[in-house]
Amino acid sequence: MPARSSKESAKAGLAPGTLVHIGEPRSEKVKITVFDYNASSFDEREASVEDCAALAKKETVTWINVDGIHNVGLVEKLGRLFDLHPLTLEDIVSTRQRPKMEDFDAYCYLVLRMPYFERRGGRIRAEQISIVLMKNAVLSFQEREGDVFDSIRDRIRHDKGRVRKCGADYLAYALMDAIVDNGFAILETLGERIEGLENRVLGKPEPPVVKDIHALKRELILLRKAIWPLREVLANLSRDESPLISKSTALYLRDVHDHTIQVVDAIETFRDMVSGMLDVYLSVVSNRMNEVMRVLTVIATIFIPLTFLAGIWGMNFKHMPELDWKYAYPAVWGVMILTVIIMLIFFRRKKWL
Repeated sequence: MPARSSKESAKAGLAPGTLVHIGEPRSEKVKITVFDYNASSFDEREASVEDCAALAKKETVTWINVDGIHNVGLVEKLGRLFDLHPLTLEDIVSTRQRPKMEDFDAYCYLVLRMPYFERRGGRIRAEQISIVLMKNAVLSFQEREGDVFDSIRDRIRHDKGRVRKCGADYLAYALMDAIVDNGFAILETLGERIEGLENRVLGKPEPPVVKDIHALKRELILLRKAIWPLREVLANLSRDESPLISKSTALYLRDVHDHTIQVVDAIETFRDMVSGMLDVYLSVVSNRMNEVMRVLTVIATIFIPLTFLAGIWGMNFKHMPELDWKYAYPAVWGVMILTVIIMLIFFRRKKWL
């Protein structure tokens, strides 16, 4: 569980609706991208908050995407422009939210977690995305620039599929569908990593494998925490009788809900595989140790009677007839070698070797 940041602690005691950015500190410029379209026209541009004021009054579908929520003042201005509740704005700038849905009179507010692979290290991270669904507009707020919505932008630009022919509710569905589909892509990559770990565990496992197994388990837990609550959000959306969501879009939402269940089931399967992999590693290491101990035990067992024989003829008694025998030395060697051969044959028949 992430540690509470200093800003999160400083927020304690403030009035509800007070905007305090909680998340990773960022200094880059906030970018606002606007897609304004209908079935016959399309417009894409970077915009300011003032530009969004004119777009809010148009009858076309408008998608306003904000990359960067660390500028609390900008988020507050945009919220006043679209008459968003202060508690909604408070949740937008706080990146510790659990995926949820809140239905207001004029809009529907969604909090999602978008998993992705970080550029350095290739580990899974999850970014909070807030979506505000209105009658003719969709507002999306992201922590940083870069997302999984490029395919949707391409469909809008080139009029592919249904997105240009449908309303804002279909656009919101498309955004959620892209996040879930990205979960499948992440699972495919994790599947390849799990296969590689299995080969390392079953081949010649080394101690670093345990560290990699635990790191993979943590990533699967993070992915599960991002996708699992999305089931509840989609279920509520598909059941909700909000006027913002048409019946045709509700069908698509149920389809995304089914995909979410598939992703969660795959995550659970991978978690079981990774947990079992740790058991396999311990078993392989234990078997290797048992093999070494068995060899050492056989060697020690063979030398026990040899040590006994050497101890007998190594005693310094005065009257030992064997000591005066001409062939005593080679005879002792023969007895020892014969003892070793007999013991090896016995071990082989017992399948101890």
